[in-house]
Amino acid sequence: ATAGRKGVANGRDAFLTICVDAYSDTEALVHLWEEHREGMCAHLRGMFAFAIWDASAQVLFVARDRFGKKPLYWSKTPGGGVVFASEIKALRPLVEAAGGALRIRQQGIYDYLSFGVIPQPETIYEGVHVLEPGGWMRLDARTGELRRELYWTLDLSKKTALSYEDAQEEVRRLLGESVRLRLRSDVPLGVFLSSGVDSSVVAYEAAQALGGELETFTVGVADPRLDEAPVAARTARALGVKNTVLRLDVSPADDLEALVRHYDQPFADSSAIPSAAISRAARQHVKVVLNGDGGDELFAGYRRHVAARYFGMLGWLPAQVPAALAQGLDALNPPRRSPLGFLQRLARGLAASPAERYLAWTCDMLTEADKRALWQGDPQRPTEQWLASEVLRPHASSLDAQLDADHRVNLLSDLLVKMDMATMFASLEGRSPLMDHVLGEFTATLPDGYRVRGRRPKAILRDAYRGRLPDEVIDGAKRGFEIPMTRWLQEDLRPMLHDTVGAADARVAELLPRAFIDDLLAGRAMQDRNHTYIVYALLVLELWLRDEG
Repeated sequence: ATAGRKGVANGRDAFLTICVDAYSDTEALVHLWEEHREGMCAHLRGMFAFAIWDASAQVLFVARDRFGKKPLYWSKTPGGGVVFASEIKALRPLVEAAGGALRIRQQGIYDYLSFGVIPQPETIYEGVHVLEPGGWMRLDARTGELRRELYWTLDLSKKTALSYEDAQEEVRRLLGESVRLRLRSDVPLGVFLSSGVDSSVVAYEAAQALGGELETFTVGVADPRLDEAPVAARTARALGVKNTVLRLDVSPADDLEALVRHYDQPFADSSAIPSAAISRAARQHVKVVLNGDGGDELFAGYRRHVAARYFGMLGWLPAQVPAALAQGLDALNPPRRSPLGFLQRLARGLAASPAERYLAWTCDMLTEADKRALWQGDPQRPTEQWLASEVLRPHASSLDAQLDADHRVNLLSDLLVKMDMATMFASLEGRSPLMDHVLGEFTATLPDGYRVRGRRPKAILRDAYRGRLPDEVIDGAKRGFEIPMTRWLQEDLRPMLHDTVGAADARVAELLPRAFIDDLLAGRAMQDRNHTYIVYALLVLELWLRDEG
């Protein structure tokens, strides 16, 4: 049995759950299965999650795309079979029909307190897994043998001999090819265009292919500090394409409750709220939209990537020096996104182990030391231990290791999940040209100095499109898809926060001390961390636990 968003079947006993970009019909998949069997995935390009039932051999074969843009959840049944689906809400009735039940996995919550999401390949439920990106699974129904293998991993060991200029040309060639492949559509198509370089590059290449027929869509917000519409409008004019400004229609409390149910698991990336809203708005104009997701993780676009680039130069410092600097900055309580706030996190990471550093430089939520002091549930495996043993590559450069971990944690379990769920929520298909595996394989060969030059993140991508895009885009500061969550928690979401997390019967108080939760809500705890994110994560967790029953 299977449950999926685009389930189809034909007379050859094959069915697919999701398969877009590369192949969109069952016949093509069946042909590949007959010709290549387990090697068929090497012939697919794009985003996909599919299943083939070979009736003659009594074999079930399921696979997922290389970066994990499309989900595929699976679970063993009490009788030795396998059920799978594209969403957990579709998997649940299959598990129950097979005589099983979904039970909350405390390790998932324990890791969530450090990441704000449930890291794949596990989920919030015992025995429910996500098929690994670049992986396949084969069940022989006659023998009960279940095999899982990876058909693709990103190779960080080989570096290109191309000059910086020639590498820029190759980036443009591969990006142009990737965008053109994802422009194939028999339904209306557009591009999400922000003020940033990633979406602008996608819009540029799409405009080269479609010309003035291209439609771009930009989020417009009232706060001028967050509004990207003016820059995006100027970019669209420079490219000669149509730009539509979509005003966000957001009701924080109502939208949050709807998304908690939709996402199936606790998911504390607050940009899921505007992502769903902009997907709803765009769906009124188009059915397919291209986006710039993945550019930061491929080309090193965050401040932490600049820090990782030069980490080796500071490796000789005794840990006491950055630790003392971090402690001194703690006393100043600098705003998290300020230069001093980033310096504080940088110093804290320099004094820590690689796994602790990754958490400090990314989510900056609860550490193992915090959880040892606070956790009231059953004993769990330290999140840092999982990072160290399963994620971080010890022999890669500091920058490669940071980027690879971002691929395998932040991108896989947060950003790609957010975009997939937000677009599906609006019946909109989202495509990510920057997450093309051929492009990704090339960027993995780039020397550190090509991606970060001086203090410039994402240098090679910016320089590759200098003169093709406006200078204000190429040289502009990074701006995320932000919402005023701090203000929302103080105003729009305040009643909900106090009626749930702050209530005497709060479910999260079974796992964390009531006194800590009260101090957190009052602003007396975790001020040296990503305080807003931690509070929001507890709110999402509480709503999810209550909805779970």
